[in-house]
Amino acid sequence: MTAPVRTRGSQELIRAEEPVLAHNYHPLPVVVARAEGAWVEDVEGRRYLDMLAGYSALNFGHRHPALIEAAHRQLDRLTLTSRAFHNDRLAEFAERLAALTGMDMVLPMNTGAEAVESGVKVARKWAYDVKGVPADRATIVVAADNFHGRTTTIVSFSTDETARQGFGPFTPGFRIVPYNDLAALEAAVDETTAAVLIEPIQGEAGVIIPDDGYLAGVRELTRRKGCLFVADEIQSGLGRTGSTLAVEHDSVVPDVVLLGKALGGGIVPVSAVVARREVLGVLHPGEHGSTFGGNPLAAAVGTAVVELLETGEFQRRATELGAALRDGLTGLVGKGVVGFRSRGLWAGVDIDPALGTGREISERLMREGILVKDTHGSTIRLAPPLTITAEELEGALGSLEKVLR
Repeated sequence: MTAPVRTRGSQELIRAEEPVLAHNYHPLPVVVARAEGAWVEDVEGRRYLDMLAGYSALNFGHRHPALIEAAHRQLDRLTLTSRAFHNDRLAEFAERLAALTGMDMVLPMNTGAEAVESGVKVARKWAYDVKGVPADRATIVVAADNFHGRTTTIVSFSTDETARQGFGPFTPGFRIVPYNDLAALEAAVDETTAAVLIEPIQGEAGVIIPDDGYLAGVRELTRRKGCLFVADEIQSGLGRTGSTLAVEHDSVVPDVVLLGKALGGGIVPVSAVVARREVLGVLHPGEHGSTFGGNPLAAAVGTAVVELLETGEFQRRATELGAALRDGLTGLVGKGVVGFRSRGLWAGVDIDPALGTGREISERLMREGILVKDTHGSTIRLAPPLTITAEELEGALGSLEKVLR
């Protein structure tokens, strides 16, 4: 008789990770084993409402039926060819993603950081080939408190010392200005500037939303100065804020948009650079690539994601439920919440430091069956799946009120 398989409990699994996993994360002490929709379940069977959604990678919830079906269907046919050959799924993915974002061309990659790195390369190549910047002189202007990833080049233009310390020497060619400051941006842009690279809403910084007119000002300035506007929509895009792209709230069309996270539907890593033809057209064979970028499985899932967004349903849900989120948080101001910023189903909530750090509040919410994640100081981030119901959202806000009492 076969011996029964011994299952390990949460605490044992957490202890087992300690000696064999690099300590580059400090997760909440919950071990997820199953998930469906907006809910996850740990190895002991306890259920939690997921109010983080994989930092927006799970905009459509866990295991959305249409996305799972697309993945299963493709798994039975073809998963990888590399870009050495064409595959029968990539053309449709690129066509529909370009149409959804109002762009001309698509450069498929895998992770968000890869999309940012690719955007940096494309902007520099455009600066040399089209703008005429002298070789190796191109600069890119970025915003302080940004978060674009953790590769060596990306942390070179971070202002987060935790991300930078011990990882130098750093990549040159970047100028950092305060976010939401058009005068500082104007002063930093010159004849060597290839691009201005910013997040329309700064996620890691605490869901920082710029003043009305800022993004339009960035667009006007980059046009006038003859450089590119690159919008990092890896967290803010694909329905999260109530529109397909966050820049749409300001009626702005960048030259380049960087996408990731939700583009893979929480199933496979999928990212992309989408841009005007005259920008992405600067790339030629051999100058950039990715073995897995644009693979058939990723293209199939990505196409299914685009199909969900083409209906407008998820953008509407984020708008309508976002209003309920905003109203609920407004009612908590002065009752443990000292302030918040929200757009669509995305909020940064500043907790009274006297009540605890963001980590401590997150742990208290976890004990109430709600999963969130802290960021700087006493700020927590809320980014539930766009599939969450009004009742589930109301319950999460009730739990937050309870832990703040």
